[in-house]
Amino acid sequence: MSGVRARGFHGVLAEERRRGQEFVVDARLDVTRTRVSDDLDTTVDYGGLAEALVADIEREPVDLIETLAARLLDTCLAAPLVSSATVTVHKPSAPIDVPFTDVAVTLSGRRR
Repeated sequence: MSGVRARGFHGVLAEERRRGQEFVVDARLDVTRTRVSDDLDTTVDYGGLAEALVADIEREPVDLIETLAARLLDTCLAAPLVSSATVTVHKPSAPIDVPFTDVAVTLSGRRR
């Protein structure tokens, strides 16, 4: 999944907490399937997972996007059949005083 977007109020600066900004999430999932089938119950509900990621972005603010990435990674790993995941959080409107395209943090993890 790439480009999941939501407005969050994460950041160290008071202005980020007050005004909020868009965060963009990419999630790569490794799925363990016990059988090959065309049945939705044998794979990940990507729509439901995307909604859960948006809810994670929209809930209580954190200072660092590393912390947000860890929250999102935990959500991915909690999905049934996901054995490992890599999550990238993009903060394209980060308060940086020089021209830039994106700020991003990537975390990977495995189900325990």
